[in-house]
Amino acid sequence: MNFVTDVLERFPASKPALLAIDREGARRVWHFGELVAMSAGVSGALAARGVGRGDVVMTLIGNRVEWVLTLLACWRMGAVALPVNTQLRRHDLELRVSAAQPVICVGESDLLAELPEGVPALDLEEFARILDEDRPQETPAPLADLGARDPALIVFTSGTTGEPRGALHSAGYLTGQAVQAEHWLGARKDDLCWCTTATGWSKSARNVFVAPWLRGAAALISDARFDAAERLALVEREGVNVLCQAPTEYRMLAKRGELRKLPELRRMVSAGEPLNPEVIRVFRERMGLDIADGYGQTETGQITGNRVGEEVRVGSMGRVLPGFEARIDAPRGEPGELQVRAASCPTFFDRYLDESRSDARARLVDGDWWPTGDVVRSDEDGYLFYEGRDDDLILSSGYRIGPFEVESALLSHPAVAEAAAVGMPDAERGAVVCAVVVLREGEPGEGLAQELREHVKRVTAPYKAPRVVEFARELPKTASGKIRRAELRARADAPGRRSAGSRRIGM
Repeated sequence: MNFVTDVLERFPASKPALLAIDREGARRVWHFGELVAMSAGVSGALAARGVGRGDVVMTLIGNRVEWVLTLLACWRMGAVALPVNTQLRRHDLELRVSAAQPVICVGESDLLAELPEGVPALDLEEFARILDEDRPQETPAPLADLGARDPALIVFTSGTTGEPRGALHSAGYLTGQAVQAEHWLGARKDDLCWCTTATGWSKSARNVFVAPWLRGAAALISDARFDAAERLALVEREGVNVLCQAPTEYRMLAKRGELRKLPELRRMVSAGEPLNPEVIRVFRERMGLDIADGYGQTETGQITGNRVGEEVRVGSMGRVLPGFEARIDAPRGEPGELQVRAASCPTFFDRYLDESRSDARARLVDGDWWPTGDVVRSDEDGYLFYEGRDDDLILSSGYRIGPFEVESALLSHPAVAEAAAVGMPDAERGAVVCAVVVLREGEPGEGLAQELREHVKRVTAPYKAPRVVEFARELPKTASGKIRRAELRARADAPGRRSAGSRRIGM
């Protein structure tokens, strides 16, 4: 198999494949024939710089066509792509370089300055010369005939519970995206799909252009920073049909954007962390569309979702995708760890970079089930509801409290912009709920803290209300925007912390 020949070359050369919009708003449409030819040229340039089959090519590029072409060149020649988030700096880059040992890094010059010494670099000025057809070109690297288990992609985990780890995916991971592309993303032939995530994350590697192309759709990439008003204007102006965003972006649009019905927009999806029910309701009321939440991991790819053509269950991460097998490690009807049968998952990773393939398989439960570490519950129709990470659950007075439901209740209060809930040790109850809140409006203090407690009691069960409310300027997050609950738990575990009342903390 080869992604370039099996996917790109099955379309007419003149068919639009990619709409690229730069930071200044200039737009250019790239056709499949152009991408095939240009990626071949890039493969020749990489080969001339020492890249061979199985070698790792790192990228430090935003949502630009050079990023797309570099990944395509890698997959054409059998090299392994390592896209890296452009927000990372020296420490994070050193970790990735040490683990993956890239032969070269293709990137923007200001970002390449953060690279540790010893990594050869190819900046975008030189990249432009490679694409200049009026200059002498290197001979394209031979097309690699890849097996489904040959390495193709490295994606690092978010590092919410420890240092990020590199997950190695094989060539079969790319074509394996066809299931979620059809049943969750919902792309159709000739659609325009926009997955807004930054490069370097699991969702970008599979949903920015891989999944749309598998469905015959075109992809949109934009290198501009997020702006609530401009986001919807661009969707309307370009006629986007499928919009895939992070929960944080949907929350910001719900609070700051002027939501309105957009004639061409047919489907919205979300993944990365649970999307709060009240946000889905706001979009439903103002835009007439549901947001189809879904779930996946760096290691597994997308494995659940509110499927195309089915009812969106508000607050649910949907049902297991067709052909995938999953189970909950708990008695029927009770929350438990979600486990996925590795053999049923065409997008299951090969191994971590610091492990052998046999080490990775040793992690499987009963020889075939991947323990996700995420606790979920199921309703009678098989819709799954996220409760929290296994180590995030709060055990208070015998109750098992998922942080997500506490956070969702807090976010439904108009004064709250962001919230995180963790357990704080308590001599009598074992633990109590501690909420860290970022305000959108209002003054922090015990009066507002008590108002928030009462609000949570009304929205959900009284035992889930936070006994401790802390106000902060911002929440600690990973580079991908996920809350670092481990850091908040460590702060809550600090000696001398009071397990009642409210306080203001600086972050």
